[in-house]
Amino acid sequence: MSRLKLLIVDDEPGMRKGAARVLKKHKVRMPKTDEYIEFDISTAEDGKTTWEQLDNGKFDLLMLDYKLPDTTGLEILQKLQNMKGKPMTVMMTAYASLEVAVSATKNGAFDFLAKPFSPEELRSVITKATHSLVSMRKAQQLAEEKKRMRFQFLSVLSHELKAPLAAVEGYLYSMRDHALGDDLKMYDKCIRRSLVRVEGMRKLIFDLLDLTRIESGQKRRDLQQVKIMEAIEMAVETVANKAEERGIDIHIDGDENLTMHADINELGIIANNLITNAVKYNKDGGSVNITLQLEDDFVVLKVADTGYGMTPEEKDRLFGEFVRIRNEQTRGIEGSGLGLSILKKLTRLYGGKIDVKSQKDIGSTFTVYLKNEIKTEDDLCEDLHLTQL
Repeated sequence: MSRLKLLIVDDEPGMRKGAARVLKKHKVRMPKTDEYIEFDISTAEDGKTTWEQLDNGKFDLLMLDYKLPDTTGLEILQKLQNMKGKPMTVMMTAYASLEVAVSATKNGAFDFLAKPFSPEELRSVITKATHSLVSMRKAQQLAEEKKRMRFQFLSVLSHELKAPLAAVEGYLYSMRDHALGDDLKMYDKCIRRSLVRVEGMRKLIFDLLDLTRIESGQKRRDLQQVKIMEAIEMAVETVANKAEERGIDIHIDGDENLTMHADINELGIIANNLITNAVKYNKDGGSVNITLQLEDDFVVLKVADTGYGMTPEEKDRLFGEFVRIRNEQTRGIEGSGLGLSILKKLTRLYGGKIDVKSQKDIGSTFTVYLKNEIKTEDDLCEDLHLTQL
């Protein structure tokens, strides 16, 4: 239960007490959520005590009488325009006229309430003001979060690209200056290494873009009934050459006709991350076993490998951003460190979870559970951002 601070300003004691009595019992339910808002209420009888209250504490909502003993509500509204974090204001008056209403609106009033008003009218206007205020604040915080994410994206991108760019630049200078002598094989080696670095940078940029779009709720989703096996087979095709080069056998077992309502590209990213890692962190001559099945309301994708495995400490760090498990066996393996973080966030979109079992030098098994129903775009935005506000 959230609470907002509300200041009621009126020179009539009966009006202040009556409005406070009604609103103390009032709970505002936010649309599309189970969140309720209640109010901490203060009162003031004139302009002087109003400013004292505003100076002593931050108020979210202000019910402001048009006519006060020492000033007018319009004068207070005008001064509030320069106030940082000003409250959302509802103007009250017994001198209702179009001119007063227009003036109040021009000076920042959210709404206008003509006296006398019923308890239901009071509750209605405060409910509308509360909905507008909370929605506006969430939108502002979401915009700030997106701005922070853009800054983080650029900072991380520049930091992570420095080393590979420097390496490629060094190779190019060596080739330009013929610093490697007359042996063309040495130059071929530089070219191959440069291409590996460029591929790593490309993967990093694409991973960062995917992560940013998912977290911002702006990733466009093409939701339809799709065959999950198609995403798995495409992921296997991506790593088939590397697996063959290293003698790694890939086996798939599952219902080829199993479908779910999903975005085929999202399923592709999930399958690709799991299967790519199973090959990348495997031993030469090892195996990867992929199983797909339906358990209750969940589609279950399991990828087991016979690779290097992980210690419990390494497993605990697995899903952090830019985390790469580095040890004697994996130190030379390239990667952005974002794949599993993206995998975890995508799994959340499908109300799912990831289970990881791993033994050092024996292998790892990743099991992804995806609920066979998806969340709407509004739900996605709420889950990834508004819960942080």
